[in-house]
Formats: sequence, structure tokens, C-alpha cells
Amino acid sequence: MKNLLLPVILLLTSFIVNAQEITQTIRGTVHDIDTKGPLISATVAAYQDSTLIKGTAVDANGDFRLEDLAVGRYHIHVAYLGYKGIVLPNIIVNSGKEVFLSIELEESSLGVIEVEVSVYKKKGESINEMTSVSSRMFSVEETERYAGSRGDPARMASNFAGVQGNDDSSNDIISRGNSPLGVLWRLEGVNIPNPNHFGVSGTTGGPVAILNNKLLSNSDFLTGAFPAEYGNSNAAVFDLKMRNGNNERTEGAFQWGFLGTEALVEGPFSKDGKSSYLFNYRYSTISIFHFLGIDIGTDATPRYQDASFKINLISKKSGYLSFFGIGGISDIEIIKSTLTDTADVGLYGDDEIDEYFGTKMGVLGMNYLKTLGDKSYMKLTLSTTYQNQHNLQQKIHRSIVNGEYVLNKLTNYVGYDFNLTNYSVSYFVNSKLSAKHLIKAGFMSDLTHVNLVDSIFQNIPDSSFHTRLQATDDFVLIQPYVQWTWRATDRLNFNTGIHGQILTLNGSTSLEPRLGMKWEFLPNNTLSAGIGMHSQMIPTYVYFAEMEDINGNTVAPNKDLDFQRSNHLVIGYNRYLNSNFRLKLETYYQALYNIPVTYYNSYYSLLNEGWDLNRFYPDSLTNSGTGANKGIEMTLEKFFNKGWFGMVTASLSDASYKGSNKITNTSIFNAGHVVNALGGKEFTWGKKNRTSFGIGSKVTWAGGRRYTPVDTMSSRINGYTVYFDSLTNSKQFRDYFRFDVKLNYKINTKKVTHEIGIDLVNLTGQENILKLVYTNGSSPTREVYQLGFLPIFYYKIDFSLKKRKS
Repeated sequence: MKNLLLPVILLLTSFIVNAQEITQTIRGTVHDIDTKGPLISATVAAYQDSTLIKGTAVDANGDFRLEDLAVGRYHIHVAYLGYKGIVLPNIIVNSGKEVFLSIELEESSLGVIEVEVSVYKKKGESINEMTSVSSRMFSVEETERYAGSRGDPARMASNFAGVQGNDDSSNDIISRGNSPLGVLWRLEGVNIPNPNHFGVSGTTGGPVAILNNKLLSNSDFLTGAFPAEYGNSNAAVFDLKMRNGNNERTEGAFQWGFLGTEALVEGPFSKDGKSSYLFNYRYSTISIFHFLGIDIGTDATPRYQDASFKINLISKKSGYLSFFGIGGISDIEIIKSTLTDTADVGLYGDDEIDEYFGTKMGVLGMNYLKTLGDKSYMKLTLSTTYQNQHNLQQKIHRSIVNGEYVLNKLTNYVGYDFNLTNYSVSYFVNSKLSAKHLIKAGFMSDLTHVNLVDSIFQNIPDSSFHTRLQATDDFVLIQPYVQWTWRATDRLNFNTGIHGQILTLNGSTSLEPRLGMKWEFLPNNTLSAGIGMHSQMIPTYVYFAEMEDINGNTVAPNKDLDFQRSNHLVIGYNRYLNSNFRLKLETYYQALYNIPVTYYNSYYSLLNEGWDLNRFYPDSLTNSGTGANKGIEMTLEKFFNKGWFGMVTASLSDASYKGSNKITNTSIFNAGHVVNALGGKEFTWGKKNRTSFGIGSKVTWAGGRRYTPVDTMSSRINGYTVYFDSLTNSKQFRDYFRFDVKLNYKINTKKVTHEIGIDLVNLTGQENILKLVYTNGSSPTREVYQLGFLPIFYYKIDFSLKKRKS
């Protein structure tokens, strides 16, 4: 109770506010997006609605400063002669933290004229100017504003058209009918492993994100027809940027909530430089409760901790040097052998298995950026990443006596330890040949060292342990690319490029042309199109999975599998009904080929993997499968303005495939329809809007997941789950429905901002089916549901400690 009363006491205390007006500073930099050179004398102005509050000009170093701004929301207008202007909407100014904005402007193809407001960069457009379709910039505020997002970029993205959450207990996403295995995570220019706690090898999601939104800057999310700089993905791309720490003032933050207890500190390294540091650490709150003996309703306590940092060093002569990193450790013990109630079915794990599972993940990197004259710049990135998953599973042997379970014995069932270490170098040069022509060329090279061990107890053929995997190896994935942008006019752009992939593990190669177009044929009306070839590796451990051939020799039959490949076609229409309303339509077709399927006739396809947080060990595979994803998407969005926002997204889609039997079948990820409706309202009061209360909600309605009936007899004989191949994806759960609500209360005092909030996930307690439980026969005996009603609370405080002396 003391812990619960602390935020309330602090909030009540904060009502005793100083009569002095509470103000804060917005500052930042303005540069050319293509050369990174400063745009001296660019104008920066802060507006509230249509009222100009304060303005300034950029100095000789590219810096600007707007001081003594009352707390609240501002629209920041930036303009420069001969460049497209930009409006940054709804910049939140709190008392506890300065606002720093890194702004980049694009040169107008019309020459040195004063660009009209009508050709300003529009709200919601991608940061990456070489994207033409299926991309969107998202802000840190959106990860907090959307009900049910929990500060998680992946859960936030599930609100976008064509995207669906795969499972309430995990944040992996289904993009346009593609498996979550096809999602690429990129951080600070580095392709990173699964950035989530409890992430199983080969997957891209998990129950809790390691990525902390407090360290993120505005980032991009892409769902198809990617520019040439992105590779090794067929589904979607998160291109995430970390912000820099405050280089003038030491600031801190503390948050306590259901998902973790964390602390953040940032500030300058020296009194006279521009370098800064940023560091955050979090520990599982549930683990703290368990340690203190507080009952949380389960003994399967998830223990996790993570940390993130960025060090930014600036030298006018040498360029920009930064070091960054994220990392997390997690483990859990899911013990079912102590259960006595035969009706007790858990959300996590197998009811006949005791499981001891843990993961580790880390990223360390260095970025070096330097301008090359007035028209170009280069960027070099060096990094290393590490991931580990380890697991021990014990089979439960028990009987039922007087209606209760009685434990007979435990036997080891599965054990594995996966280790992947990656060393990466990437380099590119960006050159602006003229206001109309831009070229970007570079490469990424990843050296991966694998150390994999896995064994399982099998009843057939000899009731003994069999090694499924034992490998130590190294391989390199090389990805060169070149991109060219032609700005024919300020309203017509073409983006084209070529991406290459070379995998030394088995000699697989790929050459992938990409082409995109964006045409504003009428003011605020834009047509766009994108087409491209894409390819992707299968999960690394599948290459090394072992089997016995007909002669009894141990072989890795899938080591020579080629890339999975796809061709993307997207056509879009975007209309801004006014400065705050947007309608967006896209239709797409994805032709998938070279998909691994079995040699013998079956419905199996790798396209159906990734639907749960489990590894998979397929039979010998060959690249002869195909698939097709097609659909239409709609987004109607009201950007945050005058205290409220709203968004409705809807998609109708079809995802199908052909296995080795050449029969067209529906994909497990073929939901058919997904609709999201979300919105929120912010109320402010008090002197200069120091206090605010926000309420938001979200409704999701989607087609149920497809599933395959279990062959219970074969499963018992083999000791693992066996499905009826002829009935693959023939069944479908009832439609998915969820209603979320978010409430938050914020107050600004001098140099301190308090906020308390709660996310009410699945407020109506809807019973969305996760899986079916089979006992005897081919019919399921009961349903296991996804998360029920879950309140997720938090209290956070931002505070300013001191400002360096000039």
C-alpha cells in the first residue's frame, strides 16, 4: 500500500504550485537533409493553433533556441529560402524536460524561391525521403498516446492499416498476411536481433520490449516495396532512431509501473562542448513484488532487466561520433508439475511440461558521420550484436486420483542453448548532385558466428534422446545497394535503386531492383506507386538442423536453402482533407516464391511458421513453394489538434500459398479483415495549462486465427504435437475483438513534471481464443483464451537537475 500511495501523495503535493509562471525551452538544429550542412538563418517559429507565440533564426552553427515558452503544446514551423518548409505538430513542452529537435529540410527543385506553405512536408510522411509507398513516420508520443500500445513501437504499429497483432501475450505483428518472421528491426542503422524479452530464436517479438521509447526519436515503419537500402526482409521494417541526450542541462526521469521500475539520466559531458550522454536502466516490477512476498497471482514470475545508452560526441572539424547500445536479460520458470486442479490451464507454456527458459540480447555500436564538401556526407557504422536462448523442459508424468492430479515423476524432455554473435560494418555516401538529383550508395556486411546445441527425447524410433542440432560455424551476409532520387518537380518524385544480397553460408545471391513514384497531381492529392523484388534468409538455426539420411549419417539437409523471395506492387492515394485530416488508400499484391516446402507432397510451407513463440524443426525442405498476399487498406486520420485526435484503419486481405502438393491453401495469417478505431481527448486547466487529463480508447475487430486440428493419437506415440496435414488451416477461431482504454493525469511544477496513468487492456474481458486443448480423440475438449482484462499502471516523473555554466 505504501508503494501505491506514493504517486498519489506526490500528485496531491504538486497542487501546491509556485505562483511564478512555469516555462521551458525548445531548442535544436536545422540542417540540409541531403548534405547535413547547417541552414544558417532559417526561421523557426512556435505557434499555438494559428497564433504566433515566438520566433527565432538559426545561427552560424545550425542551432536555434526558443526560450520562456509556457508549458503546453506547440506547432513548430520551419522555413528556409529555396527549401521545402516543415511543420512539426503537437510538440509537448513540460516543465521537467527541455525539448530538443533535430530538423532536416529538403531543397526545393524549383530553385531559390520562397516555397509556399502548400508544398510543406505533410504530417505523417516518412522521415526517409526515398520511400514512396507503405511507410509512415511515428513519434514517441504515439507509442504513449494510443490505448493498448504500452509505450511499445510494435504494439503501436498494430494500429496501422494492414498490420495486426499476432498474440495478446506478445508484440510480434502480422503485416499484410506475412509471418512475423519476416519483420526487420533496424536501430541506428544496424540490423539487430529480436529486441524483446523472452524472444524465441528466429522470432521477432516477445511479451516485453527491450527497446525503451524514452530513448527513441521519431522513426519510420514500412510495410512493403521498400527502398533499396533495406534488405533481408519480406514483411515489414522498423527503422528506429535514438535521440541524443541534453548537451546543456542535466536531466533525469523515474518511472514505476507494472512493466518495470526504471531510471534515466542525461546531460552534457563538459561545460563548453556539445557532447552529451543518455542512459536508462529498468528492472521487472513483478520480480520486485515477488521478492517482497507480494502475491501477484502466479508463481511463474518473469524476471527481466534491460539498459540502453547513447553517447554523442561532436567536433566541428572531425564530424559527429556516437556510441550506442541496448541489452536485456530475462528468464522464467513455468512449473506445471505442482498443479492439482485438472481444470487449471495456463496462458503460457505446455500443461504437461515444466519449463526453465531464458534469453539474453545485446547491441553495441558506433556511428561516425562527416560532411564531404558542400554536397555530400558519409556515414560509417561498426557494431556487434549477441543473442542467446536457453531452455530446459521436463516431461510431467502424472495420474488423476479423486479428481486431482498426482505427480508420478519428471523426465528431461528438451534442452537447448543457442548463441549467435554478429559483427557488422556498414558504410554509405549520400551525394546531392543538384536540387533535383540525389544518389546514396553503400553496403552492409554481417559476419555471424553460431554456436547451437539442441536435443529432444523421442519415443520413436527408440525412446531416447536425439540431437536435433549441434553446430559451430561462421558465415557472412553482404548487402550492397545504390539509390537514386529524381525530384522532377516539387510535386513529382521518382525513387529507384538496386539491392544485392550474398550469403556465404551456401552461395545464395540476389539482385533486387526497386522503383517508386510519388505525384501530387492536385494540391493535397497524391498518387504513389512502388514495385520491387525482396528476399530473406530463413531463421539461422533451421539451416543447421540435423537429420539422419537413409544411410544413417547425420546431415543438415536445409543448409543449402536459397533465400525466400517476393515481388511487391503497391498503389496508393493520399488526400489531405485539411491540415488536420487525412484519407489514405493503398492496394497491394505480393507474389511470394522460392518458399521452403517439403520434398514429399504436403501442405507444409515455411510461410505458416511464426504463429507462436516456439521454434520449429521442419523436414528436409526445397525452395519450390509459392504464395500470394493481396488486399486493400484505408486510413482516415484526424491528427492531434485542439485537444483531440482520432484514427480509423481498415483492411480487407487474402493470404494464400501452395505447398509441395501444388494445392492452393489459405495461410494461417489470413485474417480476412482487420478494423481499428481509436481516439483520445486531452483536457487542460490551471494557470498556463499546467494540469492535464487525457482519456483514449481503441477498438479492434479482426478475423480469427486459422488453425489445424491435432492428431492426438500420433502426438502421443511420437511424444510431440502432430497435426492433420490434410486439414492444414482448415479451421478458424471466432472473430477477435478487444476494447482498450487509457487514462493519464499530468501536472507541471517548476522543473518537475508528474504523470500517473493506467492502460485498461481488454476492458470488457473478451474471451479471444489463443489455442485449443486436446485430450482424447480428434475433437478439442476446451479453449485457452488470450489475455483477459489487464490493468497496466505507471507513475513517472521528469525533472531538471542543473544547467551547465556558460
